[in-house]
This record gives sequence, C-alpha cells and structure tokens, in this order.
Amino acid sequence: QVHLAESGGGSVQAGDALRLSCAVTGVTASGTCMGWFRQSPGKEREGVAATHSNGGATFYGDSVKGRFTILVENGKDKMYLDMDRLKPEDSGVYYCATYGMFFGSCRPAYPPRSQAYWGQGTQVAVSS
Repeated sequence: QVHLAESGGGSVQAGDALRLSCAVTGVTASGTCMGWFRQSPGKEREGVAATHSNGGATFYGDSVKGRFTILVENGKDKMYLDMDRLKPEDSGVYYCATYGMFFGSCRPAYPPRSQAYWGQGTQVAVSS
C-alpha cells in the first residue's frame, strides 16, 4: 500500500525560504512520477512541481519557476520541495503525490490523468 507523509510546513514571512519533505513507502513500480500540489483558499488544487523518480524532465508551475525546486532522494523514497523567496500567494495546503506517467509525461495536472496517491497535506502560511 502506497503511503506518503509530508512535513515541514509552517508560518513564515514573505521573502523567507522553507523546505517541505515527503516520505514515500509502498511504491512497487520501478519508477513513478513524484509531484507537489497545493490548494490555496478559494482555489482549486494545482500542480506546483513534478519530476520522475528515475530522473528526466522537471515541471514547475509558472508562478513558482525560479523560486521552487523539487528534489528526489533515494530513488522514490523521499522528495523535497525547496521554496525560496516565498510570497503571500504561496500560502495554502501542500500535498505530495505519486502518480503514473500520462503519454510519457509527469506534468502535474490536476486532477492527475492516472491513478495518484496523496499525502495528508501540510499547511504553509506566508505573511506579508
């Protein structure tokens, strides 16, 4: 059974940095897409960053390009989201997920185009 658990959320000031972590267990496939999504108040959940556990293309949402970095460690056991120069609009609940490729891509669409497994979410609050 696939299980994901996020950690590292919190309350920070605009311009600060924060690292989110996600521990992943139970993935039996040789590789999987790994991504971060967020849901801000009053908005739909959106893909923030994604990559494949075996390497390859990395995807970022337009609003976070150049500020956020997704990292995968130990294959598919751990992933991180390094967030820099945070803005109040980055506030929300952040979810890590694993999901299958769709037409050879890990682009983080929501809802995912293939079966996905989710963590419980971690809250990030950025104040101005």
